[in-house]
Amino acid sequence: MLDAIQRWADDELRSLNAQIEYVLRDALRKSGRIKKAEDSDDNAAS
Repeated sequence: MLDAIQRWADDELRSLNAQIEYVLRDALRKSGRIKKAEDSDDNAAS
């Protein structure tokens, strides 16, 4: 599974960790567990 995520990350010029974070945030957003404003706040703090 990590190899597939690494290839995806490479395609989008992201690190493996950034790709995993992207996938997790997308899943959380789609499930309604985080709101867009919360997600933006997290990105501003990084």
